[in-house]
Amino acid sequence: MKIGIVNDSIMAAEILRRIVLSAAGLDLLWIAKNGAEAVKLCQDQQPDLILMDLIMPVMNGVEATRLIMKNSPCAILIVTASVTGNSSLVFEAMGGGALDVVNTPILGDNSTDTAGEDLLHKIKIISCLIGCPLPTKPKQHDPSPSPLKPAPPLVVIGASTGGPQALTTILSTFPSNFKAPIIVIQHMDKKFTPGLASWLNQQIDLPVKLINEGDRPESGVVLLPNTNVHLQMSKNCRLSYSIEPEDNYYHPSVDVFLHTVALHWSGKVIAALLTGMGRDGAQGLLNIRNRGGHTIAQDKESSIVYGMPKAAREIDAATEILPLTKIGPRIINLTS
Repeated sequence: MKIGIVNDSIMAAEILRRIVLSAAGLDLLWIAKNGAEAVKLCQDQQPDLILMDLIMPVMNGVEATRLIMKNSPCAILIVTASVTGNSSLVFEAMGGGALDVVNTPILGDNSTDTAGEDLLHKIKIISCLIGCPLPTKPKQHDPSPSPLKPAPPLVVIGASTGGPQALTTILSTFPSNFKAPIIVIQHMDKKFTPGLASWLNQQIDLPVKLINEGDRPESGVVLLPNTNVHLQMSKNCRLSYSIEPEDNYYHPSVDVFLHTVALHWSGKVIAALLTGMGRDGAQGLLNIRNRGGHTIAQDKESSIVYGMPKAAREIDAATEILPLTKIGPRIINLTS
């Protein structure tokens, strides 16, 4: 996994360099002293992941993140001296496409053993999300593994502003014998989601249920999270609610859920990103596409707010871009 470091502090850059070189599977591609230098280096030698500082001369990390995601997109992890102290800049960088944030490691007793633990943990998670998993210790061979039943196709639909009506347009095309499980991630306060589920149940043929902790996707059932935090999928494909990552302010986040789906769902994934403000869902959609899933973004003309699907288009996260009325029939075709 190729790493780029952006930091104007010689000491901080050296700490990051040592940590990167100490980890198996990580290669240092370049070090930039400011955001402008990083933008140019990224165009010439695109890394898999950039460790981006926030406060730098010439060009800060927020503007550099935006330009990199526009011109030569790749994964960006914000590494800053104070996550809480720089919270406004952190949110701006996340809105510009950064995946996560971590405090700059501080060395003690000339050792990187503990200083880089949090950083390496974040890098390991991101490596899985972008399809470049780091080497792990080989597992002991199980002489008699039990056969696994193939998972069915899973449909995930993410939406925000203008989402309820768009969801109705798509879900109303699904027949009552539709076999694939469907999970909808709609940006909405939990006090309104029971009403949304009730309303959808009156509009479509498939049953709509709110997700309880520990539920699994159900064939032919539309599942809707009822949360002010995030929905995640665990290793055994159970659904759970989590405050992590706390710095992702979309609740529930399409990105967070799609990243966990890419890690744990063994079957085919069809993911659609609909109308909505912001960038949530674009990186998750790209991760699903990189893992072999089929991804769809709503087109500009049929979107109430062309933010989230536009972000997906900009980073080439969508296998195809379709008008709203064609998304439902396309999903039916892909799952049949």
